Amino acid sequence: MSWKGKTVFLTGASSGIGAGLAVALAKQGAVLGLLARRKELLDKLRKDCEKAGGTARVFACDVTNEDAVLAAAEEFKHEFNQIDVLIANAGIGGNNAETRAMQPLAVKKVIDINLMGAVNSVHAVLPGMLKRGSGHIVAISSLAGFRGLPRSAAYSASKAGMTAFFESVRLDVKHQGVDVTIIQPGFIKTPLTSGREAKMPFIMELDDAIPLFIKAIEKKKRFAAFPWQLATFVRAGKFMPGWLYDRVAGRARYRE
Repeated sequence: MSWKGKTVFLTGASSGIGAGLAVALAKQGAVLGLLARRKELLDKLRKDCEKAGGTARVFACDVTNEDAVLAAAEEFKHEFNQIDVLIANAGIGGNNAETRAMQPLAVKKVIDINLMGAVNSVHAVLPGMLKRGSGHIVAISSLAGFRGLPRSAAYSASKAGMTAFFESVRLDVKHQGVDVTIIQPGFIKTPLTSGREAKMPFIMELDDAIPLFIKAIEKKKRFAAFPWQLATFVRAGKFMPGWLYDRVAGRARYRE
């Protein structure tokens, strides 16, 4: 697959996985629509992408704002004719006292950004893809969506919902020329995982993880999960009886 001239609409672009993907795709000549809340970081990223050889436009808005996301996608399409790839990456961890205490507004914020933000992104780009009969939708979900994890109720719920949503979308559009890829990474060194005292198993450097994201997209995989060691363990946990899963997963301290 050649990325040269491919139009990519990327949410959660200003830092972490989003920024890493943006620069990597820019190096391959992609045309990028970068959406996130923090304009100053987006402006810096745009310069980095253009320096790397790509073309970039920035859209400073909140992914939970349905109208703003739609307007950004329409503006990007108006300039570059179409969106070839959507990468729904925007997300937060909810690793704070209010969310861990399951305060409704705090939990709602995690679900609104991680799940409904992705829904808003799909709503903004999918009709155009279906109309022309081609396109690729990519969800950046998480291994945390396989089963519930300690101190992660909101995050696990949002990622489980995201995975199920995009799998349903794939079934709905698979005969209409649109591919759907769900990527479920483990721990990656980004602002989302910074500041934790506990050791995170098989944590990956961002530079090592980015090629795995791109490979999964290029191969149009239905699912991709990594690192393989953690993915294997998590998948096995899916089939554990409740009593055994509680014993194993209950020891986890990586959200501390």
